[in-house]
Amino acid sequence: MEELKNKNSGNEIPKVTGVGGIFFFTEDPKETRDWYAKNLGLEVNDWGSTFESRNIANPEEINSLQWSPFKNGSEYFEPSKKEFMINYRVQHIEKLVENLKANNVTVLDEIATYDYGKFVHIMDSDGNKIELWEPK
Repeated sequence: MEELKNKNSGNEIPKVTGVGGIFFFTEDPKETRDWYAKNLGLEVNDWGSTFESRNIANPEEINSLQWSPFKNGSEYFEPSKKEFMINYRVQHIEKLVENLKANNVTVLDEIATYDYGKFVHIMDSDGNKIELWEPK
């Protein structure tokens, strides 16, 4: 039980807790989704596919990872010029954004709140747009 306690000891630290999504460009998102469904068995919808897993330290907690192909040239990845974007699950997003600003990290927008959590976008040192998501 002590080991499980130690795994939860960082719950108050503003940080990344996992990967929440993988987004990438493709010429035809529907064709790409269909290919993955047919050949690799992904259950797909208009947005891609959602993978669920349990938190080993807290088995009642279900986490998800969103896999989504985007049409080449989608503005959603801007200002990045890269062909992918990663979404990271985080905890304590407000404090994390404060820390990022203090470290002179480019924060692209204000924290937006939706029914399924809070989001903000940043740029990493390589020019990759990163989406941070604190689930509800």
